[in-house]
Amino acid sequence: MSAAYAIAYVRETVNPSPEIAEYMRRIEGTLEGFGGRFLIHDGVREVLEGAWPGGLIVIGFPDMDSARRWYASPEYQEILPLRTRNIVMDVILAEGVPEGYRAEEAIAKLPFPV
Repeated sequence: MSAAYAIAYVRETVNPSPEIAEYMRRIEGTLEGFGGRFLIHDGVREVLEGAWPGGLIVIGFPDMDSARRWYASPEYQEILPLRTRNIVMDVILAEGVPEGYRAEEAIAKLPFPV
């Protein structure tokens, strides 16, 4: 099993309200039962290529099933509107690669002949 990640690109805060602080106070409690933990929470970043006008949040989980169950959990769904009413984000779940993975393993998945 590979680790999985909830990755959020923060586009903008559209309604700065106390709900954002309430969401931030409560999210940690929703992660505990699923092995989730913050890896990146909009810290210092250095743009090397392209533009990156927004923020970045990454939460790590032991596996994709844990990440899915966390997002769908009643505890998280209860606080989700606190965020969605105030902040515009793109959010994905992504599976990590196993230890020892090499980039050349993805050659077979390229959408063109090599």
